[in-house]
Amino acid sequence: MDAIRKQASKLREQVARQQQAVLNKFGAGGYGGSDNMVTDERELHLHQRLEKLYISTRAGKHYQRDVVRGVEGYIVTGSKQVEIGTKLSEDSRKYGSENTCTSGGTLCRAALSYARARAQMEKERGNLLKALGTQVAEPLRAMVVGAPLEDARHLAQRYDRMRQDAEAQAIEVSKRQAKVREMPGNSENAMKLEAAEAKLQDLTTNMNILGKEAAAALAAVEAQQQRLTLQRLIAMVEAERSYHQVVLQILDQLEGEMISERQRIEAPPTPSVDNNMPPPPSYEEVNGVYASQTHNGSTDSMGYFLGEVLFPYSAVSDVELNLSVGDYIVIRKVTNNGWAEGECKGRAGWFPFSYIERRDRVLASKVAEVF
Repeated sequence: MDAIRKQASKLREQVARQQQAVLNKFGAGGYGGSDNMVTDERELHLHQRLEKLYISTRAGKHYQRDVVRGVEGYIVTGSKQVEIGTKLSEDSRKYGSENTCTSGGTLCRAALSYARARAQMEKERGNLLKALGTQVAEPLRAMVVGAPLEDARHLAQRYDRMRQDAEAQAIEVSKRQAKVREMPGNSENAMKLEAAEAKLQDLTTNMNILGKEAAAALAAVEAQQQRLTLQRLIAMVEAERSYHQVVLQILDQLEGEMISERQRIEAPPTPSVDNNMPPPPSYEEVNGVYASQTHNGSTDSMGYFLGEVLFPYSAVSDVELNLSVGDYIVIRKVTNNGWAEGECKGRAGWFPFSYIERRDRVLASKVAEVF
C-alpha cells in the first residue's frame, strides 16, 4: 500500500509540473522557458478575440432561430384565426342576405356590414402573415443554416484544436529540455529536442495564420448577423404597423355604419306631415304677417327663440327650408297650422314646427353656426 501511495503521489506531482508548464507558457501570454520560444501577446489577444466572436455569433444564431420560431408560431396561429374569421364572415353574410325580419332589416344590414369588414380584415391578416414569412422568417432561417456562419465556426474550431496541439507540443518540448539538462552531451536527446521545437514552431505559425482567418470570417459573420437581424425586425414592425392601421380604418368605418343602424332603431319615429296641412304662406304673406303680427288669425307671435332640429326635412318648395339633424334655427314665427318660419346658416324659410325642439340654453359656438 505504501508503494502504491508513493507512486500515486509521484504521478500527481508530475501532472502538476506539466500543468504549471502550460500555464507558464500560455496563460501568461507566450511560450516562455525556452530559447526557441518567444512570448507572443498578439496570439493571446487573437485567442481572446476569437473566443468573444465565437460566443457572439453563437448568441446571434440562437436569437435568429428564436425569431424564426416565434414568427412561424405566429403564422400557424394566425392562419387558424384567418380560417375562423373567414367562417364568421361567411355566416354573417349568409344571415344578412337570406333572412328578413318583420320589424325591419336593421340587423341584416349590420350583419352584411360586419361580414364585409371581417372579410377585409382577414384578407389583411393573410397579407401580414405572408409578409412575415417571406420578409422575416425565410431570410433569417437562411442565415442560421447558411455556409458563411458554419465555415467561420469550423475555422475557429480548427484553430482551437491546433492551439491544443501546440500546448501539448510545448509540454513535449519541456520534457525534451529536461532530458537534455539531465544528460548533457547526449546527441539523440538533442536531436529529439530540436525536432520537437521545430514542430512547435510550425504549429505556432500555422495556428496564428488560421486564427487570423477565423477571426476575420467570424467578424464578417457577426456584422452580417447584426445588420440582417435588425433589418428583419424593422420589416416585421413595419408590416404589423401597416396591418393595424388598415384594420383600424376598417373598424372605424364599420363602427360608424353599425352606430347609424342602432340610432335608426332607437330613434323616435319621425313625425309625419299631415297631407291636409295647408302649405306654408308665401313671403308676400309673411311680410304682411310681420307687419300686422297676425295673418287672418293664422299666426301667433312667440318672439324669437332658438330651436334644435330633431328630424331631417327636405324642402318641397322654394319658401321651405331644408333641415339637418343637430342644426340650430332662429324661429321667428309659428303658425297655427303647424308651420314655423326661421333662419339657419344664412337661409330663411318655412318648415314643420314639430321637427324642431326649443332650446333655452345653447353654446355660443352653436349660435354662431346659425348665422
